[in-house]
Amino acid sequence: MDMQLVAWLAAALVFTSFFMKTIVPLRTVAIVSNLVFIGYALLGLHHGIFDKVLPILVLHLALLPLNIIRLNEVRSTIRSIRAMQTQSKPHDFLIPYMTRSTVDAGTVLFKRGDHADTVFLLVRGTIYLPDINKRVVAGDMLGEVAIFSDHAVRSTTAVCEDKCELLRMKGEKVLELFYQNKTFAFQIARALSRYVVENTGMVADSRAEFLNSRHAAWV
Repeated sequence: MDMQLVAWLAAALVFTSFFMKTIVPLRTVAIVSNLVFIGYALLGLHHGIFDKVLPILVLHLALLPLNIIRLNEVRSTIRSIRAMQTQSKPHDFLIPYMTRSTVDAGTVLFKRGDHADTVFLLVRGTIYLPDINKRVVAGDMLGEVAIFSDHAVRSTTAVCEDKCELLRMKGEKVLELFYQNKTFAFQIARALSRYVVENTGMVADSRAEFLNSRHAAWV
């Protein structure tokens, strides 16, 4: 009777795991089910049927450490992402891959419609983006969004307002790091998210200005 109860419990846990949509609960339930199945197999010693449940014991003894390792990997990734969110200098790790240059005031780094083949990290100075009326300051990255656009085309012009010190990285290296380095991939995802939010806000502001002007004209 006790073996039947343990068997039903183990089966219920396995069944429940198929309804898990996120990986942490899934791995947790899988670990518990492994332990229950191991207990079920060990009960076979008491009931004299150990030879019949030995394959179950071997299977779950193998699956248990695998599930524990995978769960720890997921939790480690979650901790890394949370650490990235609070990082004060998230671009520091890119510096060894970049080349330094100095650009005079008034220099146009790129124009709207240009092919995007370089990412910039501003070390010193200010860069003005006239198409969106925005300024890039020291510590900001510039041009990473265009690298990942459909046609890799610049969406705005960039002009150095004063003498700027820049770090550059070619687009090919950016794509390579994106696939190899989860820290960089996370920062790119955040940059793309900011770009969408900012552009949505700009569209909303433009629409509001248009409606206000129409209303004023009617009045």
